Amino acid sequence: MLLAAPRGYCAGVDRAVQTVERALERHGAPVYVRKEIVHNKHVVEQLRDRGAVFVDSEAEVPEGETVVFSAHGVSPAVHARAAARRLQTIDATCPLVTKVHVEAKKFAADDYTIVLIGHAGHEEVEGTMGEAPDHIVLIENEADVDALEVRDPAKVAYISQTTLSVDETRAIINRLRERFPAIIGPRTDDICYATTNRQAAVKQLARQCDLVLVIGSRNSSNSNRLVEVAREHGADSHLIDNELQVDEEWLSSKRVVGITSGASAPEELVQRLVEFFRARGATDVRELEVVQEDVRFMLPKAIRQPTAAASA
Repeated sequence: MLLAAPRGYCAGVDRAVQTVERALERHGAPVYVRKEIVHNKHVVEQLRDRGAVFVDSEAEVPEGETVVFSAHGVSPAVHARAAARRLQTIDATCPLVTKVHVEAKKFAADDYTIVLIGHAGHEEVEGTMGEAPDHIVLIENEADVDALEVRDPAKVAYISQTTLSVDETRAIINRLRERFPAIIGPRTDDICYATTNRQAAVKQLARQCDLVLVIGSRNSSNSNRLVEVAREHGADSHLIDNELQVDEEWLSSKRVVGITSGASAPEELVQRLVEFFRARGATDVRELEVVQEDVRFMLPKAIRQPTAAASA
C-alpha cells in the first residue's frame, strides 16, 4: 500500500477551518458560516457539532451576528449585502483565490474581456465572476474556446479556478493562445500549489498501483480531479468519503493500492482507511513522497488582532 505525499489539507483549508474554530472559541456558538467552509462533509459535520451554523446565504444570518465567508471566496455583492445587515464578517477566503480576484479586477479595469477557465456553479467561480461580471466569460473546455466570441480579440485575458486539472487547463490555455494570439494571463499560474502538487503525486502513485482511492467529498473539485488524473495514468480509481465506502469488487485481483486525499480532507480519514486495510492483512504501508510542502498562511486579521490584543 502506497500513500501519496503530499496529500490532504492545503494551507488555505487549514486556515479556513482554524478560522471557524477560533471564531467559536472567541464568540461562542452560534457562529454562522456562509456555504461549506471547505468542501468536505466530515469537516463540516465536526464544526456543526461545535456550534457552527452553515447557511446558503448571508440573508439567513440574523442582523448583527458574526458570519465567516468560506475558503472559496465571495463576490463584492455578498460583502455589500452583509454590510447592509450589519453582520460582523470574517473572511476566510484562501489567499490564492484572492489573488485571482485581484487579477480579475485588474484586467477589468484595463477593459479586457476576461476568459475564466472553471466549472459552472462552483462557489469559487461564482465569487470570481462577481468581481467583474460585465467583463468575464466562463469556459469549461476546449470546445468552449472554439465557440467563444469576444468584443476585441486584441484585448483578451485569461484567469482560472485554482482547483482544476493542471494538464487539461494547460491544453485549454494553449487553445486560447491559438485563437487569440494577443491573449495575456496572470504573472504566475492560478492553479494553486496544492492542486498541482497533489496531481503530481497521484501521477506517480497511479504508475505504481492497480487501484487509487481518493478520500474527498463529491463536491470537492480538486478531489474529483485526482480521480481523473489517476485514471488517465493507468490506475483504477474511486472517490470515497471514508473507509466505509470501499467496495469489495474494487479490490478483486488488485495487488497494490494507493491512497491519497483531496485538499479539504483531514488526515484522520486517511489513517482510518489505512487501518481498514491493516485489519485485512496489509503489512507493507509506505509513503511515496513526490514534493515537500511548507506553505503556511496567516489567519484573517479579524481573528488575529483581538488575540494579539488579549495576550498583550
